[in-house]
Amino acid sequence: MTRSSVPTATPSPLARWSPRPNTGSATVPTPSASLSPPVSPPPEAALGIYVHWPFCRSKCPYCDFNSHVRKAIDEARWRAALVAELDHFAAAVGQRRVASIFFGGGTPSLMEPMTVAAVINRVAARFALDADAEITLEANPTSVEAKRFRGFRAAGVNRLSLGIQSLRDPALKALGRGHTADEAIAAARLAQATFPRTSFDLIYARPGQSVDGWRVELGEALLLSAGHLSLYQLTLEEGTAYHQMAMEGRLVVPGEEEAADFYALTQELCLAAGLPAYEISNHARPGEESRHNLIYWRYQPYIGIGPGAHGRLPEGGGLSATAQLRSPEEWLQAVEARGHGTATREPLDRQAMAEERLLMGLRLREGVAAADVAAILNQDAAAALEHEGLLRSGRGRLAVTPAGALVLNAVIAALSRIEDDLTVPAVEL
Repeated sequence: MTRSSVPTATPSPLARWSPRPNTGSATVPTPSASLSPPVSPPPEAALGIYVHWPFCRSKCPYCDFNSHVRKAIDEARWRAALVAELDHFAAAVGQRRVASIFFGGGTPSLMEPMTVAAVINRVAARFALDADAEITLEANPTSVEAKRFRGFRAAGVNRLSLGIQSLRDPALKALGRGHTADEAIAAARLAQATFPRTSFDLIYARPGQSVDGWRVELGEALLLSAGHLSLYQLTLEEGTAYHQMAMEGRLVVPGEEEAADFYALTQELCLAAGLPAYEISNHARPGEESRHNLIYWRYQPYIGIGPGAHGRLPEGGGLSATAQLRSPEEWLQAVEARGHGTATREPLDRQAMAEERLLMGLRLREGVAAADVAAILNQDAAAALEHEGLLRSGRGRLAVTPAGALVLNAVIAALSRIEDDLTVPAVEL
């Protein structure tokens, strides 16, 4: 499992990266003084398709994704079910253009390449798949899974996202990862030789990690990177082993001031290396941004298939929110019985869509169109936040400043006119 996928039945990218209050003196570098226009957005009518593979070899102690460990599965049944659910959604939305496919999990690299090929081929048969569609698969960098890279490439995958998480063996052991640093480096190099585009994830602000240690490790990662990095501050999600350990006093993570220093250093080094942040936790050379994840953050329509997957289906002039059954077994039985494993499908009203646009769009450096969030925007709060240097506006858009990114959740809460607690869109990083 990597931490860069989005629509599974887990907290959203916003909930996954909850910036802590900046009570320290960290200064975050600013990539540009002006508000950037959107970076090459895919055509508005095009869909993204997310495919969730829920199985892992083991459960990592920090992970709250919809992932499960099973001794054995019947992959032929699962392959047929994924294809059947694709057919269901194709009938629902028609032969729409598809700009991207993303295989997330779980650990999609545990799938046989023939399963990946079957899904891609069915998308091409039932939708208008762009000739240059981005097709991403998440992979773990173990030597066993790396042997499948060429098979995934032959199946049609053109972008691999590796869940490296650390380049230090003690940290990998503490994080419950099944690979070594040497395996991670070898897998990254093999991926770069096999796929046109690659990315990998790292987790920082880990227990016992120092800012100086992260400086060295991130420097090594930037030398290894081929143009895209996802860099996540460790969060202790309720229900995980790490959260329980922290509650019992057996796990200590960096405090607020040090966490701000970690974040500032991350921005500084990535910007200097030519990989500025285009999203809170994602850094890329221009043109290397994840086109699929931009669909989520720009609040464009997408289909989610597989256990726990979420979607935003085009319906009339708006969107409907879909959620698939979380349990792998219940989802599989439902698909075999009725052709899909949808648990809920709910049309979103104008206010709900504006709320989700705000939550997702402010993660991006380019921000969000002010007109798209006008239904919930507190104009007085926006003016105050801009005066405080936490928000910037221009060209009809709103975006957080580097300082605002450190307190993103508080900025969003202040901007919204909605009295009740904000409901984070049910899509995950």
